[in-house]
Amino acid sequence: MTDITDDIAEEISFQSFDDDCRLLGSLLNDILHREVGTNFVDKLERIRVLAQAGIVNMAELLEKQLASELSKMTLEDALTLARAFSHYLNLMGIAETHHRVRKRGNLVQIAKSCDDVFNQLVQGGVSPDDLYNTVCKQEVEIVLTAHPTQINRRTLQYKHIRIAHLLDYNDRPDLSVEDREMVIEDLVREITSIWQTDELRRQKPTPVDEARAGLNIVEQSLWKAVPHYLRRVSNALKEGRPLPLTCTPIKFGSWMGGDRDGNPNVTAKVTKDVSLLSRWMAIDLYIREVDSLRFELSMNQCSDRLSRLAHEILEEAKHENRRENWNQSVNRNQSLPTQLPARAHLPSFAASQTRHSGTTDYMQLNHKDGGVSSNSTTFKSSSPNIQLSQTSSANSSASSAAISSSSFNSTQLLGQRKMVAESQTGRSSFQKLLEPQLPQLPGIAPYRVVLGNVKNKLERSRRRLELLLEDVPCDYDPLDYYETTDQLLEPLLLCYESLQSCGSGVLADGRLADLIRRVATFGMVLMKLDLRQESGRHAETLDAITSYLDMGTYSEWDEEKKLDFLTRELKGKRPLVPVSIEVPSDVKEVLDTFRIAAELGSDSLGAYVISMASNASDVLAVELLQKDAWLAAIGESGRAGPGGTGAGSVIRKLLSIDWYREHIIKNHNGHQEVMVGYSDSGKDAGRFTAAWELYKAQEDVVAACNDYGIKVTLFHGRGGSIGRGGGPTYLAIQSQPPGSVMGTLRSTEQGEMVEAKFGLPQIAVRQLEIYTTAVLLATLRPPIPPREIKWRNLMEEISKISCECYRNVVYENPEFLSYFHEATPEAELGFLNIGSRPARRKSSRGIGHLRAIPWLFAWTQTRFVLPAWLGVGAGLKGACEKDIPIAKHYDEVLVSEKRQELGHELRSELMTAEKFVLVISGHEKLQENNRSLRRLIENRLPFLNPMNMLQVEILKRLRHDDDNLKLRDALLITINGIAAGMKNTG
Repeated sequence: MTDITDDIAEEISFQSFDDDCRLLGSLLNDILHREVGTNFVDKLERIRVLAQAGIVNMAELLEKQLASELSKMTLEDALTLARAFSHYLNLMGIAETHHRVRKRGNLVQIAKSCDDVFNQLVQGGVSPDDLYNTVCKQEVEIVLTAHPTQINRRTLQYKHIRIAHLLDYNDRPDLSVEDREMVIEDLVREITSIWQTDELRRQKPTPVDEARAGLNIVEQSLWKAVPHYLRRVSNALKEGRPLPLTCTPIKFGSWMGGDRDGNPNVTAKVTKDVSLLSRWMAIDLYIREVDSLRFELSMNQCSDRLSRLAHEILEEAKHENRRENWNQSVNRNQSLPTQLPARAHLPSFAASQTRHSGTTDYMQLNHKDGGVSSNSTTFKSSSPNIQLSQTSSANSSASSAAISSSSFNSTQLLGQRKMVAESQTGRSSFQKLLEPQLPQLPGIAPYRVVLGNVKNKLERSRRRLELLLEDVPCDYDPLDYYETTDQLLEPLLLCYESLQSCGSGVLADGRLADLIRRVATFGMVLMKLDLRQESGRHAETLDAITSYLDMGTYSEWDEEKKLDFLTRELKGKRPLVPVSIEVPSDVKEVLDTFRIAAELGSDSLGAYVISMASNASDVLAVELLQKDAWLAAIGESGRAGPGGTGAGSVIRKLLSIDWYREHIIKNHNGHQEVMVGYSDSGKDAGRFTAAWELYKAQEDVVAACNDYGIKVTLFHGRGGSIGRGGGPTYLAIQSQPPGSVMGTLRSTEQGEMVEAKFGLPQIAVRQLEIYTTAVLLATLRPPIPPREIKWRNLMEEISKISCECYRNVVYENPEFLSYFHEATPEAELGFLNIGSRPARRKSSRGIGHLRAIPWLFAWTQTRFVLPAWLGVGAGLKGACEKDIPIAKHYDEVLVSEKRQELGHELRSELMTAEKFVLVISGHEKLQENNRSLRRLIENRLPFLNPMNMLQVEILKRLRHDDDNLKLRDALLITINGIAAGMKNTG
C-alpha cells in the first residue's frame, strides 16, 4: 500500500473521517437492501465481521472459516459480494481524500508548503533575493502518462469526484436541515448510479481515449489549480516581490499519444491528431475565460496604448465590407458579450478556487446536464457542418483519432463553403436583432473591444484546428488566428498594464492575472507531447536506409563506424531518406513519425525519449532521423545493474563529439536531458540494487555534463508503486544525489497516480507546492554526500548480495516462472482492458519481456509485493510480515504442491527481512513513525481480506472453467476492489 500523499504522516484527527465513512457505508447498505435484498446484506455483514475478528485475534481458525464460507458461495453471490466490497473500498478512498482536503483547509501553515519552506530557507540564511531568483528560474515539468495502471472507468472517476464535492458541501456549517437532506438525497443518487453502472471496461481504450483522459484532468482540475498554486507561491515570496505574471515554475507535458515504445497502436497520425486536439482544448478553455473577462472589464478608463488599439479595432470593423467569409463562424465585430458566461457571476477567487467553491460545485451537480463539463465529451464547432465526436470504433486505424473524418473533392468543398456562407448570412442578420450596437467611440468599453477581438481570433483559431482535424483544406491568413503563446499574451498583458496604470490593480490581479498565468503555463497546447520509441526501431530504420543506399547493414557495424557515419551525415546537407525509397510498414511508420514531428515542431512537441538507449549512437541515430524537428533527444537509462553500461560514459562520449556538443549549445541552450528509468531496472536487478545503481548513474551523468560545461536536467520515469520508483514525491526529490537537482526537474506521473494526485483541484495545488518546495530545497540546500568511502563500499556490498539473491530467485530458479503464473492473477490481468498497449514487448513468456506494470500489478494483488523487497532481505535482512497469511493462502489453494516450497522460502525471506529493517530504523514495529497510514490501512482490512480470499476462490474455479465469462467478470471486479484497497495497481 503505497504512501503517495507526502503529508499523510502528519498527525490528524480521524473523527470526521470516520463519520464520512459511516455515512457513505450506511447509504451503500441502504441501497444494497433495496437492490439485492436483506438476506444478502446480512451475509455480507457476517463475512465482514468474521474478517474483522480474524484480524483482531489473528486466529487461523477464523480465517479458515471465512475461506470455507466463501468457497460455498454461488457464482452470483460471489459476483455481488465482490462488487459490494469493491464499492465500500472506493467510497472509503473518497472519504480519505476528502479528509486530507478538509484537514489542510483547517491549518494555518502546512508542512512542506511554500510558506513553510520559504520561511525555513530565509531563517536558515538564504537571502530573500536568492530565494526570489531561484524560484523565478525554477523549471519543473510534470509529464502525465497513459501507463495502464488506472483501473477505474472514467465514468466512475467522475461519479467519485461528485461524491467528493457533495462531502465538501456537507461540511458547511450554515446548511439548513432541508439543504442537508438534499445533500444526502444526492449522495444516494450518486451511489445508486455507481452500483447500477458496469465497473468493467468492455473494450480496450485507444491512444486517443487515453489522451482525452489526460486533457480532462487539465480541464476538471489543473485549470483551476494552477492559478491558485501560483498565487500561493507569489504570496509566500518575501520582501513584497510577487512572482512575475509570466513566470511558471511548473509546466506540464504528456506521453499520451506520443509513447509508441512497444505500442503499435500509437501511429504518426495518432500523434498528430492528439497534438491538434490538445491545441483545440487549450483554445476552447481560453475562449471561456475571455468571455468571463469581457463581462467583468466593463470600465471605460484605460491607458493611451489600449485606447489606440481599441480605436484601430473599431476602425478596421467600420471600414470592412462586413463580408461573411466561409471560414468565419462568428461576427468579428462583436465586442459586447451576448449572454452571461458560466461562473461569471462568481469572483475570480471563487471561479478558480479549490476549497470554498462548494456551493457552486454543488449546484452544478444538480444541473440537468449532470454537472460534469460537457465540453470535454463532444467537441463541436459553431458551424453545423463540422462536428468532432469522441466515439471510437474497434478499428484502431479508423478510431485512432476518435474523430469523424471526411474526404472532400473540389465540388463538395465548394458546396460546403456556400452552405456555411449562407448559414452565416442568415445568422448574422438574426444576431443583429439580439446584440447591442457596436461602440462607435474608442473610449467606450475599450477592454471589451480588445477582448472581443481576442475572442474572435481564438474562435478562428479553433475553427482552423477543426478543419485540420477533419483533413479539410483551409486558407486562413496567419494574422487571423493565434499560433504562439506570445501572440495571445500580448493583448492580455496590455490590458493588465492599462488597469495597473489607471489605479485598478485590484481588477488586474483578479481574473485577468489568472488567465495570463494560465496562458504562460499551458501555452497553446496545454501539455507538450513527448515522443518515445525503443532504440532498436531506429536501428531497423537505418538498416533499411543504408541497405537501400548499398552501404551495408547499419546494425552490424561497430560503435565507432556507426558514430562516424552518423556525424558525417549530420554535418552534411543532403537529405538522408531518398524520396523513392520503399521500406517495410514498420520502418515507414518510424519515418512518418519523424515527418510529423518536423511538421508539428517544438511548439507542440517536447522531447524525443529513446528507451533502451545504451550507446552514443542510439542518440545520434535519432538526431539524424529527426534532423528537421530538432527535438531534444533523450536517452533513457532503463537497465541498471552492476557492471552495466553507464549513462555517464555515454554522455561523455556524446559531448566529446564536436557536432553534438555544438548542437546542444546552439539548439538547446546548452542543456542536456537524461531520463532515469526505474521500472525495468527494478525488474532486472531488484529494488535495492536498482536504486543504488541509478543513484550512481545520476552522479556520473552530472559529473560528465559538468566536465563539458553543460547544464543537465534529469527526467525521472517514476511509477506509482515502490517497485517502479514510486513513493512520496517530496522524499524522492530530497534523496537525489547532490547537484542533480539544480532548479530543474522532469518527472512522470503515471496511470492511477494522475487521478490520485491531480484529480481534485485541492489535491493538485498541494502536489504542485510539494514539487516546488522539494526542488527548491534540493537546489539551495542539497543533501551532503557520504564523505567516508566505507559507506559507499558498504552500499556496494549490500547491493551485490541483494542483486544475486533477487536474480537467483527470479531468473535462475527454473520453477519461479511457473510459480509466478500459478500464485498470481498475472495471466488474467489482460482482460481488464485498462491500456492501449500490449503487456509484453515481445511474445516470449519469460519475465524479461514482461512489462514492469503487469509484473508489479500481479504481485500487488496478492499483497506479497515481491518486487519491492526481494533481495533487500538478503542485503539488509529485512522486510514486512503483515500480509504473509494472505500470500500463503494464494499458495495453498492455487500453487501446485511441488512449487509450494518456493513460496515458503520467499515468505521466510520476507520475515527475515523485517527483523533488520526494524533494527536499522530503531522501531519496534513497521510504520511506527506513520500511525495515520497504519490506521488507514487497518480500516481497509475488513473489506480487503475477504476480497483477497474471494479472488483466490474465483481464480481456482476459473482455472478449471476458463471460458466462463461470469467467473472472469467476478475475478476482474475483485482485481478492481483489491486495487482500490491497496490504493495502487502497478
